[in-house]
Amino acid sequence: MPELIPSATINDVLVVRPDVHGDQRGRFVETYRRGWLPLGREMVQGNRSEKQAGAVVGLHYHLHQADYWYLLRGRARVVLHDLRQGSATDGATELIDLDGDVDQGLFIPPGVAHGFAALTDILLWYLVDSYYNDSDELGLAWDDPVVGADWGLTDPILSNRDKANPRRHEIAEGVRPRMVMRT
Repeated sequence: MPELIPSATINDVLVVRPDVHGDQRGRFVETYRRGWLPLGREMVQGNRSEKQAGAVVGLHYHLHQADYWYLLRGRARVVLHDLRQGSATDGATELIDLDGDVDQGLFIPPGVAHGFAALTDILLWYLVDSYYNDSDELGLAWDDPVVGADWGLTDPILSNRDKANPRRHEIAEGVRPRMVMRT
């Protein structure tokens, strides 16, 4: 059974440390199982992202989509920031360093802004619980002082999209996430 570690900083974020089985032939790791994830999310699409050392991706967030990340190669610093109105952890920022040599997954719920800095060349495999929907692809400025993230890089490589993301106080009311109440 994997170790499921809830974040002490942001509600509903979960680190998964799966069981690793190996012998002289190699190793086997079950990287994902639906029952491990909170909020009853069903992952429907898998993606692969390769980035060069120095790249920063994000901060991105979704109103409806959850992500499950698993770094396969390299080292990355993940930055998470809770944007969910009504969340007990609204405004909290968390940094999590991932290493492709250490098996662990990261569940990111809707409304939590997320991004990563490639500290080395990386290969990230991730699952999402919604098919791509450009209207649910939103952003927060990677360098917003309210987020206060230490990305671990001095001269990041950014996309034009990520350079143009608004600061937290500039996010329009209609695209600011709200905490989903559970029944």
